[in-house]
Amino acid sequence: MSAQTGNKTDNLLAILKLQPVVPVLIVDDAASAVLLARALVAGGLKAIEITMRTPAALDAVKAVAAEVEGAHVGAGTILNARDFDAAVKAGSTFIVSPGVSPGVLSAAKGSPVPLLPGAATASEVMTLREAGFGVLKFFPAEQAGGAAYLKALSSPLAGTLFCPTGGISLKNARDYLSLPNVVCVGGSWVAPKELVAAGDWAGITKLASEAAALKG
Repeated sequence: MSAQTGNKTDNLLAILKLQPVVPVLIVDDAASAVLLARALVAGGLKAIEITMRTPAALDAVKAVAAEVEGAHVGAGTILNARDFDAAVKAGSTFIVSPGVSPGVLSAAKGSPVPLLPGAATASEVMTLREAGFGVLKFFPAEQAGGAAYLKALSSPLAGTLFCPTGGISLKNARDYLSLPNVVCVGGSWVAPKELVAAGDWAGITKLASEAAALKG
């Protein structure tokens, strides 16, 4: 039995296709996460990934899910089944992992919430395809070979779609978005630490609008 059913894949694609760029966020407190998410949604970026890299991350997911109209909040950097389940309980509508493990696959199989698992090699992609996953995170994108590498995978691994993340910016995002096997990219440049610290939500909305306008 595959870990990702057709319905879950469709649900995941519906979220990822909302915009060309999914913001990848590291947040330090739930209150600023709500304001940040509102600024991103106002700029046209409705699907938002909050990474589980800080003690405030789960509370941030819960707050954004409850308080930000129009936001589709997901949890990233999920490394085990415990964190997967906790993120789902907090209100995540999708789960992102940098790679994959048996525990994460098991949690994904038992959950209605779709998983976007990470892969960096052809072998990892093939393994995840056999487990039922047709939409993957390509991570770390730039360090693993960039857009040229992902383009080389498009023919032998046809039918697999990717959300490249890692080292992507406004400057190189189009290199990825122009590929036939890329559905969107993940990036942190739309929420710079200095703007978040300054509470410059208008500045973040402007960056989000630029990212939302990107085309392949």
